[in-house]
Amino acid sequence: MKKVSQLFAENDRKRIADAIEKAEQKTSAEIVTVVATASGRYDRAEDIVGFLTALLAVTAGWLACPAFHPESAWETEPSISGLFPVLLSMVAGFVVGSALASRLPALRLPFISKKELKEEVQRAAQSAFMSSRIRKTAGGTGILLFVSFYEHRVVVLPDDAILKKLPDQDWGKLCDAIVSGMKANRPTEALEEAVTRCGKILGGVLPRQDDDDDELRNELILID
Repeated sequence: MKKVSQLFAENDRKRIADAIEKAEQKTSAEIVTVVATASGRYDRAEDIVGFLTALLAVTAGWLACPAFHPESAWETEPSISGLFPVLLSMVAGFVVGSALASRLPALRLPFISKKELKEEVQRAAQSAFMSSRIRKTAGGTGILLFVSFYEHRVVVLPDDAILKKLPDQDWGKLCDAIVSGMKANRPTEALEEAVTRCGKILGGVLPRQDDDDDELRNELILID
């Protein structure tokens, strides 16, 4: 899986930054866009892949290699002569499986629950919300669009002033549009459209004032 810094070229980042600047000309809100390669490590899923690979290695060895079950194993006296190759294949299988899952994140995905995916993305979004200094805006007018590529999930986190003005705002369609753009391999266009739409929604309740300052930088923040 490519890192997001490789997915968004300099021109793509500029396009999104320009979209943020144009959107904020209509509203006093501060729009922050953060894109992450992944929101969690998912080590448990990686271990599961390693364990299953270990089982496959033992099974294949048992069926194909006599060393796994020598004739002495069927004698009345117990024998451990076949134990070493079994243990070796298990360890090797686990190491290889875990390494593959680490390098090929798609192998982990079937073993991660939807609940875990949601919780990890939400946690990462909350962290990005704080680290991006959205809480520091003078009027509490910041809003975060957080995109996590691996999980194909989007979280919108508005600050207090926006929540008061739009307490029942459903950002689901905006999130779905970004996800659809990611799946269609057009993330830049999807983010541009989402930022523009966000600006129109916020402009209706928090129009830009003459004395508004641009408190946060208009840039695409990438987290590899």
